[in-house]
Amino acid sequence: MASLIEDAWETYAKNIRLVLLFSIPFIIAFLIPALVPVPTYISSGAIFLRTASIFLNLNPAALAIIVISLFISLLFLSFAFVAISLIVKAERTFTKHPAAVLRGVEQYTGRVFIVLLVYALILLGVNVLGYFLNLQGLLTAIVGFFLFMAIFYAPTAIVIDNKRIGTALNQSLELVAKQPGYFIMWVVVLVFVVGVVDFAVIHATGTLLSSYIMLVLNSLLILPYFVIFQAEAYMKRFSILKH
Repeated sequence: MASLIEDAWETYAKNIRLVLLFSIPFIIAFLIPALVPVPTYISSGAIFLRTASIFLNLNPAALAIIVISLFISLLFLSFAFVAISLIVKAERTFTKHPAAVLRGVEQYTGRVFIVLLVYALILLGVNVLGYFLNLQGLLTAIVGFFLFMAIFYAPTAIVIDNKRIGTALNQSLELVAKQPGYFIMWVVVLVFVVGVVDFAVIHATGTLLSSYIMLVLNSLLILPYFVIFQAEAYMKRFSILKH
């Protein structure tokens, strides 16, 4: 498994210019919720919605703003994920022509967007249910984690193997169930890296400024690496699938 970290780093470092370029939509995606007039906060380089405030002060205008910002943010997120995953696909399948990469971005972004949108809507529904059951934080965290684990490889399968959404979801569940090691490794390394960088930035710049610095670092440097990690893991594991 250690070789996976090295392979992901090699691909990341070798294509750092493209990675930085394709990571710009990540910044846009994370900034959109922060810029719209809804209750949000930044923590560990991510934007979070204060759902308790939403339940107390929700009105049609606020609901429309939340929905529109969610759609636009997920669209940018999907584009960045697809573009960076295609870097791995180009490296491993030797299809390095720029036109082929650009065609792939357009082809797969819509499918990945649907997967992320359904995930977000399910979490929103669970969050509402948890609020009324007084289990909001716990229920959302549990469902969110296991649902994310189930769809972990779905966006990557869409990009790497041109899978349809249903097939990609089934394949993702099968892969995680058979060999959960790469998923666990991805989560552990991500939490460790974000924790260490967040700790260092807070002590270097202070709490307020560090939130925005972490948002930029996560968007441009950390998250892109773990998208590549995810794609590299998929490329290493698809040989166990039954064709």
